[in-house]
Amino acid sequence: MSGQFIGTAAAFGSGLSLLSRRSEAPEPTGIDRSGPHQTDELGGLVTPFALATRYNNFYELGWGKGDPARHAEVLRSYIAAHEPWTVTFSGEVERPGTYDLATLLGWGELQERTYRLRCVEAWSMVMPWQGVLLGDVLRRVGYTSQARYVQLTSVFAPETLPGQRSASLDWPYVEGLRLDEALHPLTLLASGMYGEPLPAQNGAPLRLAVPWKYGFKWAKSVTHIALTREMPLTTWSVAAPHEYGFYANVNPDVDHPRWSQATERRLDGQGGGLMEARQETLPFNGYAEQVAGLYAGQDLRRDF
Repeated sequence: MSGQFIGTAAAFGSGLSLLSRRSEAPEPTGIDRSGPHQTDELGGLVTPFALATRYNNFYELGWGKGDPARHAEVLRSYIAAHEPWTVTFSGEVERPGTYDLATLLGWGELQERTYRLRCVEAWSMVMPWQGVLLGDVLRRVGYTSQARYVQLTSVFAPETLPGQRSASLDWPYVEGLRLDEALHPLTLLASGMYGEPLPAQNGAPLRLAVPWKYGFKWAKSVTHIALTREMPLTTWSVAAPHEYGFYANVNPDVDHPRWSQATERRLDGQGGGLMEARQETLPFNGYAEQVAGLYAGQDLRRDF
């Protein structure tokens, strides 16, 4: 991967309504706004921190775009009560066990990546992330010759997290990747954004960032990583299989059943609100040169 691409961009997302309430999250102090994170490698402006932390999906904290920010303190308190945060590795791994976050983050070199995040709901952001390569972590715990898929499970605390008190989804939230996708050098386990530790509403303290896939693949507040022989059943592919496939590669030629995926609204804070001008969606969210080879011979209309 070229040095230029180290500072590139990714996808994630949902809905198009103006937020009516402000987040309590402070503006981070460690951002160099004139530095390399000002744009992505395609010239897209980085989304302002305030917008990126007040307009997002994190269903464990509620279904409205502003709910994650409004309920962020609930998750912050949960994280503080469960320090050190741990991640359990199981399945087809050579060194199964539970490892604390500091240990896990020490298994790879810190990466700084500016990724485009494209939501399946046809909006997008450009955001700077910090973390370690998922591949480095998986190589450290080791995986057997039988491993084919990686399953990531998010925090499960229905007594604490308001969104998990309903049966709207089958909790806990589960996502997955094929092993070669997980090992790809663009796939990041992110522990920070905008030069600061991850805010609670954005998936603290550890989340997946996989920039060529729709945002619902980006599992948040990860607590368990399993290597499996079979394709895991993931939350949205179970809840609405005709709408949300396992692969979820950004594809402007494969529409969602209820809307087109050919264009997207880039939320860069320049329009004074969220209803900003549409732009064309790029195959694999603009990362085709890096990742298209993973799917050689696959029918991406079938494997959506």
